[in-house]
Amino acid sequence: MIYRRSFLMTLGPAALALPSIGVPDFAGKSLDGARFSKASLLGKPLLIQFWATWCGYCRGDQPAVDEIVERYRGRLAVLAVSVREERATVQKYLARSPRKSRIVLTEDSNLVALFNPRGFPYYALLNAEGRMVGEQRGAGGKEGLQQMLARVGLRD
Repeated sequence: MIYRRSFLMTLGPAALALPSIGVPDFAGKSLDGARFSKASLLGKPLLIQFWATWCGYCRGDQPAVDEIVERYRGRLAVLAVSVREERATVQKYLARSPRKSRIVLTEDSNLVALFNPRGFPYYALLNAEGRMVGEQRGAGGKEGLQQMLARVGLRD
């Protein structure tokens, strides 16, 4: 898996189709205190967005992510992982710019350690069986996210 991920990093900020890749177990809690684990999220696809409050590209993609959360409610789980930022910074940001997805801090899960995002936003898509089937490095807007979600049968 490490060699495959290293190779994929050289391909740039496009949405990539991946062969199904196993993802190790993960667990954590969202900012509102709700606990989750890989096992608890099985049964529907999972979109993980790695972002930061200072990231303009993340802010630009946010309306598309919020729309996806609403459109696929009950058919798709979405976790938005704020990478290496203080709880107070994220809470202040969210007070001004509320989000519809579940927010997770680096300190509250092992997701950042597992996926090691190197730029923002970074998206990972897991299928209903918990295997990684797509990733997107960089902002792709609504179109890029929809192309990735089509891999798990979610279409406009």
